[in-house]
Amino acid sequence: MAAEVPGKSQESAKKDGIAARLAREVTGDVLFDAFSRGRYATDASFYQIVPTGVVVPRTMDEALRALAIARDEGLKVTPRGGGTSQCGQTVNDGLVVDLSKHLNRILSLDVEGRTCVVEPGIVLDDLNRRLKKHGLWFPVDVSTASRATIGGMAGNNSCGGRSLRYGTMRDNTLSMDAALADGTLSRFGEVSRDLSDLDANDSARALFRDMLDLGAREAGEIAARFPKVQRRVGGYNLDALVPRNARNNMAHLLVGSEGTLAFTTKVELKLWPVIRNKVLGICHFGSFYEAMDAAQHLVKLKPIAVELVDRTMLALGRDIAMFRPIISAAIKGDPDAVLVVEFAEEDQADNFVRLKQLGELMGDLGFAWNNDKRKWGGVVEITEPALQSGIADFRAAGLNVMMSMKQEGKPVSFVEDCAVPLPHLADYTARLGEVFAKHGTSGTMYAHASEGCLHVRPVLNLKLEKDVKAMRAIAEEAFELVREYKGSHSGEHGDGLVRSEFHATMFGERLVADFREVKQRFDPDGVLNPGKIVDAPRMDDRSLFRFKPDYRVAELKTKLDWSAYPGAGGGFQGAVEMCNNNGACRKLEGGVMCPSYRTTRNEKDVTRGRANTLRLAISGQLGAGALASDEMMETLKLCVSCKACRHECPTGVDMAKMKIEVLAARAASHGLTLRDRLVGYLPRYAGLASRFAPLANLRNRSPLLRRLFERFADISARRALPAFRSDVFAPPAEAVGPETGREVVLFADTFNRIYERENLDAALRVLAAGGYRVHLPKPASGGRPLCCGRTFLSAGLVDEARSELDRLVAAFASFAGRGVPIVGLEPSCLLTLRDELASLRQDDEAKAVGAHALTFEEFLVREAEAGRLQLPLGTVADKAVVHGHCHQKSFGAFKPVEQVLRLIPSLKVETVESSCCGMAGAFGYGADTYDASIEMAELSLLPAVRRAEQATLIVADGTSCRHQIHDGAQREALHVARVLAMSLDRAKTQSTTTPIAKETSHG
Repeated sequence: MAAEVPGKSQESAKKDGIAARLAREVTGDVLFDAFSRGRYATDASFYQIVPTGVVVPRTMDEALRALAIARDEGLKVTPRGGGTSQCGQTVNDGLVVDLSKHLNRILSLDVEGRTCVVEPGIVLDDLNRRLKKHGLWFPVDVSTASRATIGGMAGNNSCGGRSLRYGTMRDNTLSMDAALADGTLSRFGEVSRDLSDLDANDSARALFRDMLDLGAREAGEIAARFPKVQRRVGGYNLDALVPRNARNNMAHLLVGSEGTLAFTTKVELKLWPVIRNKVLGICHFGSFYEAMDAAQHLVKLKPIAVELVDRTMLALGRDIAMFRPIISAAIKGDPDAVLVVEFAEEDQADNFVRLKQLGELMGDLGFAWNNDKRKWGGVVEITEPALQSGIADFRAAGLNVMMSMKQEGKPVSFVEDCAVPLPHLADYTARLGEVFAKHGTSGTMYAHASEGCLHVRPVLNLKLEKDVKAMRAIAEEAFELVREYKGSHSGEHGDGLVRSEFHATMFGERLVADFREVKQRFDPDGVLNPGKIVDAPRMDDRSLFRFKPDYRVAELKTKLDWSAYPGAGGGFQGAVEMCNNNGACRKLEGGVMCPSYRTTRNEKDVTRGRANTLRLAISGQLGAGALASDEMMETLKLCVSCKACRHECPTGVDMAKMKIEVLAARAASHGLTLRDRLVGYLPRYAGLASRFAPLANLRNRSPLLRRLFERFADISARRALPAFRSDVFAPPAEAVGPETGREVVLFADTFNRIYERENLDAALRVLAAGGYRVHLPKPASGGRPLCCGRTFLSAGLVDEARSELDRLVAAFASFAGRGVPIVGLEPSCLLTLRDELASLRQDDEAKAVGAHALTFEEFLVREAEAGRLQLPLGTVADKAVVHGHCHQKSFGAFKPVEQVLRLIPSLKVETVESSCCGMAGAFGYGADTYDASIEMAELSLLPAVRRAEQATLIVADGTSCRHQIHDGAQREALHVARVLAMSLDRAKTQSTTTPIAKETSHG
């Protein structure tokens, strides 16, 4: 053993030397620590290869400098965009160059010519947002559009759901600028076959000549062996080199080359007019086979897409909160499969004609709603844009939906996107199902029926040797079927580590030798992303897997209930491993997730990066004590516990809940900081602080005390703390309102009780005016007021939080037991009763309290829809700008806020499309998180508030949100309860009142 240490030290010293050299010459991030390298060791495949280091260059010159240094130091180089590759294209043991953070500009745009030039790190959705105002878009609409970069899409020759009309990435790439492995910069675009349009001194001339000669030499073999399907993205695009006409586009050789031939610096794209009108026909089938057989006929109506959703995906989608209402609205009965047929002609009337023809065609094929199972079916027409968008989001989330199975076995990508000619699709999928069954498993299928390219994933547990062997056997048999049907074994997601090994059987040894010749000519030293397309390892080499043969998670003690998942820590392991690295958390707009990533663009600060770090930590790959380490705390530092991932991550990765476990482990091993104590124990000392409010608030008025608090308690001197007050809310009685009124419990949370009692006073007034008997229970044992334990959870003090919740349940249980709603004003507190309470107690009393917990607005909407709410409301303003609390959005509790505000006469409600406000409890007060807090608020919330006229109401239910708005925009934000109370007051002075009942509840 002793003899190995010097070798390791020498290797470590070399790595340190490379890191130091890069840091001297690159101003971007140079990441060589174990935690960072671990975060870049995986993509959306099942592989894991830890790189030597990572560089995040600020400029393309820096990226090329990093390439030169790596070449000089003997390191491989792997360019990386969103890291969403499903075949292992973006993992290697050399230097990873992340282009997604900084190299994401549009370099030029020709609106009339419908072209643009972009840097490779630009995300597709971001590009299309910028193009939309010009009436243009880039139509290779991959399902990962919210995080896939153009460079990565070019590397994989991505296709998208609408390739039936728009073609693949190759069809829409006009030229590429790239550096060869030796640093030579060249432009790859259209050239004449005699290269007469190139300068004689052009450095690329000899390379292009060799490639065109290869294409001429091998034209016959290419014609014989390349599959005749549009979705063929395997191997190198040698067919781009054959002499079909006078010109060849050399960029088309780079497209699909997976970063193995050149390092892309620019991409010139062909653009298209945006889709202005569309309709969907959801074709239902009682038989999966019949659905596949029908696809060849449906495409004759010239839709722009025909997408498959199978029974498994529908069932999983119904279990995901954000998709449940979409499926309910679009799906009729219990189909075995549906085909989503999209028409998008310029003239909407033409779309409706085709939709009618679709129904007729389904009838001609023998389908009807009253038939037996095999021929049961028909068309559900979807013309409403919002529902169309929802269906598109569901289909785009197909991979993550499939991966949401809470079990050790998951749908595995390896025969994932084989493409066969449409007439063979039904037989191919039927026989593939037989292959799966033969090896003791079943599969999920979805996606591009219009192109004969289904995303097919057998369910396997790759921690088990027997399942790895089954994967190998299935791959060999599936690819044999593909060859039989003259299809392509790689129809969309490329080769990577999964499929490159099989090129010899798919293309023949001669073409594989040609692939090697191309690689050798471009990159003779094997610097650029080796092991992909040529000279690949075995796809089932377990040493390259995420779950290697020695992968183990030792038993660990956890504080919360994780029993819905398998594995150590009572299921904590399984919950962490739910992250499949598909990167939905990297989206930059829409929804809430992930607010910290939106400000930093760092892999460390996204849910995926945190989940990977947790997995590596609990499996011992980051050393002893990693779970409670300083590096882990740094990883989670910018997680604001917004719970957006709980709702928006289709695999349900709940990082806010996981963070509680890490904080608990940290508190147990390192103790508490002063800030932890001040935040966590707030409910315990709030009463005393209120009695001495002027003294307690002295810190806000004293610059010296502000500096001392920053130094010793890590509370930013730039932020005023909420002011204590002596007139805290105290229930006027145990119950208020009419004695005969319908009962409701009002939960007076700590924040509104001690800081903003006006909200509780307003809520009492509104509920009493509505005729409700409002109960204000006190702790059964007396003492301090009730608390949900939220502050204790934020400090990792789970046992203290449980103690608080025990007191609360004891006080509320009798009401919940007889069905009385429990209503709260502070979303984070009230929703704790629906979330963390269930993770701390599983008894019937706790379940009853959680089941009857409603936000103030949820309760009012429910009552209004039942016709029980009668409130005399008057006009208060012309307009209200509303910001939703993150937890409201996570639990589907924000829409009621809009509905309740629309009950107010003449009030126009405008919702800010915002992520987290950035305050997030104590987060915004931290000396080390203040800047990040403000950056989050500046993404959309604060600019929207500043744009609002002074007469416009600013509405936010969250205590933290209101404080952030006050600090960042100097505007007072109101809780909905106060707005309603104002409306009650106005009604008394206005000549007309509006009794609110069921018919007005939807606004």
